[in-house]
Amino acid sequence: MANTSSRTLRLLSLLQTHRYWPGPELAERLEVSVRTLRRDVDRLRELGYPVEASRGVDGGYQLAAGAALPPLVIDDEEAVALAVGLQAATRVEGIAEASVRVLAKVAQVMPARLRRQVDALRSMTVPAGWGGPAPSGIEPSVLTAIALACRDAERLRFGYTAADGRESDRQVEPHRLVPLGRHWYLVAYDLDRQDWRSFRVDRLTGPASTGARFRPRELPAADAAEFVRSGLKEMPRPHRVEVLVDAPSATVRARIGRWCTVEEVDAGRCRVRLTTDDLNWTVLALAVAAADFHVVEPPELRDRLHVLAARFARA
Repeated sequence: MANTSSRTLRLLSLLQTHRYWPGPELAERLEVSVRTLRRDVDRLRELGYPVEASRGVDGGYQLAAGAALPPLVIDDEEAVALAVGLQAATRVEGIAEASVRVLAKVAQVMPARLRRQVDALRSMTVPAGWGGPAPSGIEPSVLTAIALACRDAERLRFGYTAADGRESDRQVEPHRLVPLGRHWYLVAYDLDRQDWRSFRVDRLTGPASTGARFRPRELPAADAAEFVRSGLKEMPRPHRVEVLVDAPSATVRARIGRWCTVEEVDAGRCRVRLTTDDLNWTVLALAVAAADFHVVEPPELRDRLHVLAARFARA
């Protein structure tokens, strides 16, 4: 069982998810008795946190919504995740300046161990320059472990599952992290294959520094982002998309040009081409174009549009 102070902070962190917690479930998460949980809740109330309780067999606890609260308490992973999100937001027009200010404030009050992780992630991440949905699904601890190995020039060992499902153990000299489209990529020199590679981080398991230092090699590209982009262009894609959009090419290029190629047809129309492994993402991109369009190919995109149109109509 954790000591009283750390347990109370853990309780506050759980309550700040704004969900309703049945008493027995919350007590189990904290590894305490229901009676001890009641005492911890009373302690939070004494500190000014408005915790609502419901009695009975299904009784439980919830932090009052809309109340003026003392400063939030977040755990280590949440702090790193917050910093990662704020760093991504510094490249979004309209909120970039505010995001920089908030990131500076968050980093300033972090404990030294967390600030070291966040600084490594910030300095070892290379923006890719063209977007798509934000990368997701990666534990902050995985990103920070890789970033620290990149910064400290320490060899990294991990398990990797290739696109065809084959599994292998890799030992690499990590270079940089690149967020691109819907994924994070690690650019590294593969010691077994004696060549540079980019690895999708969501296919990577158990990254661990070996402690062995290395002298950084020269990357065969302008930067890590360019290396990843070049590799993705060479990969076969199952869907080649061509769409005629009823809008001027300059307008469409400004809205979705970073995700595709846009060619002028005439003053009021343009041709959009892209390759993708996810037609749902293509539908999202066409929605961002905010104009009528006609699908030239593939037929599967027309089918996907019919399915989604019916779903949205029902909603």
